[in-house]
Amino acid sequence: MTNRQLYGLVGRTLGHSFSRSYFTEKFEREAIKADYINFELPEIEVLPGLVASSPGLCGFNVTIPYKQEIIPLLDELDASALMVGAVNVVSVLPGGRLKGYNTDAAAFGESLRRLLGGRPVPEQALVLGTGGASLAVKAALDEMGVHTQFVSRNEGEGRVCYRRLTNDIVARCGIIVNTTPLGMWPHTEDAPAIPYDAIGPSHVCFDLVYNPEPTLFMRLAASRGAAVRGGLEMLRLQADASWRIWQENR
Repeated sequence: MTNRQLYGLVGRTLGHSFSRSYFTEKFEREAIKADYINFELPEIEVLPGLVASSPGLCGFNVTIPYKQEIIPLLDELDASALMVGAVNVVSVLPGGRLKGYNTDAAAFGESLRRLLGGRPVPEQALVLGTGGASLAVKAALDEMGVHTQFVSRNEGEGRVCYRRLTNDIVARCGIIVNTTPLGMWPHTEDAPAIPYDAIGPSHVCFDLVYNPEPTLFMRLAASRGAAVRGGLEMLRLQADASWRIWQENR
């Protein structure tokens, strides 16, 4: 029905998606006349056709692997997206113009602060992975004054590869964030290949994966005394921020 608002999630493989169930329950609970559906795209270049053929589309979230690839297809970027260099929320403006935002950075920062509680903020962090989500994490850590070291499967400028990740590096980085999909259902026995023996009670380990919770990464870190958190709270925070953006643009 075209008189209903339409929202959705753009990504490649969305069977694991949190967003659809979250917004569907929200719409039913608050009697909002809207639908939220998954848009699985084999490539991001088909997005303009999807928007043109979707009456009532007001906005959508963006997930792996399109948070950076979508940027050239947008008409405008909010300051949040410009700062991060990745987009996870798009609002459809009058005339079909597309404006990109990033709510991941603020949501991660808020969830991390809650996890830290009153403890001092560590000076250094390891960020596992170099995709769009890692950029949001770095932006939040930068704002908190934390120096970030990226870890990737391949060496390159500004990052170290897993095979060169030593106990000393892990020990001095008080925050470790997994931004990769390793450990996500159904591959629940996977975890980033880092020296967990170097983790201790002074560490804070955050996994952006939210299904399952806890992940193997979280369990291994917790067994060493670290404070751990999964990505569910962050997802809720960014989803609520997405909704506020869409409503402000209506």
